[in-house]
Amino acid sequence: MTEGKFNGEMTYAAVVRAGTEPGTVKIPETDFAKIKRKREIRNFFKGQLYLLPSILLFAVFLFYPLFRTIYLSFFLTDSAGTPTVFVGLDNFRKIFTSPVFLQSLQSTVLFVLYTVPGTVFIALVLAVLANEKMKGIGFFRTIFSSTMGVSVAAGSVFWMFLFHPTIGWLNQLLKMFGLDPVGWLTDPKWALLSVSVTTIWMNLGFTFLVLLGGLQSIDDYLYESAEIDGAGYFYKIRRITIPLLSPTLFFVITVSLINAFQTFGQIDMLTRGGPQNETNLIVYMIYQEAFMSYQYGSGSALAIILFVIVLLLTVLQFKLVEKRVHYQ
Repeated sequence: MTEGKFNGEMTYAAVVRAGTEPGTVKIPETDFAKIKRKREIRNFFKGQLYLLPSILLFAVFLFYPLFRTIYLSFFLTDSAGTPTVFVGLDNFRKIFTSPVFLQSLQSTVLFVLYTVPGTVFIALVLAVLANEKMKGIGFFRTIFSSTMGVSVAAGSVFWMFLFHPTIGWLNQLLKMFGLDPVGWLTDPKWALLSVSVTTIWMNLGFTFLVLLGGLQSIDDYLYESAEIDGAGYFYKIRRITIPLLSPTLFFVITVSLINAFQTFGQIDMLTRGGPQNETNLIVYMIYQEAFMSYQYGSGSALAIILFVIVLLLTVLQFKLVEKRVHYQ
């Protein structure tokens, strides 16, 4: 710098100091601002190049399908999915006045109420038990998290045999106690509950593992201090474990809520939306409209409705529930 050369990486203060020394060249503020602006622009485009692969993937697999779905929801289409007649909001009007959709909405809400609290509560109990320091606890941790390695198809086939009306183990157990067999998947009173139990079992491994990780991040000295003060087991759970585990609980509840609205595989394999549309959740109704009836317009409208429902519930959860989350 003392020889009159300027390094673009030097700060403005360094330039001013250099310009006040004898035998140096003082660079005007306007020239320095131009150099700084060019460097910022160059760094910006360099960063965009690193982001370009991700942007392209999001554009192809997320943004384009989203905008295409919104576009198709305002049209009637042919069997190939090509828009034919613009109908505006007529697809949405027909959906909201359809008794099939209202029943599907009711079944979806019940399914969410069955599966989300059930999964989180059972996983929390198992995680608390598996977090205890005792010999052989690693075996039980492996068993509790084993459902993560079971695919939806394999898990559905397993539960299909359990629910079988004649050779199923559940009905065989009922016969041992002198009770009548139950049509777990064919009786409208039991079908949704049976699919919910299957879903809880499938989601248990992931939820258990996340909650166990959250429990192991809590410092042991907090429990030791509470024991010195004479705190009991359940008092420590209520006053230490639950508050410090609240960020993890908030995460698993949010993820479980979103996944519940997207449940499809076990519905398709176990009941196909029956009996009497009792397990015809909104996501399965979308599949029936778009890929079985080839009504891509109404199927797209259903997808938009489901997207809005999940989005609103997620936003409400962040607004209302996150206030009670205790971050360390």
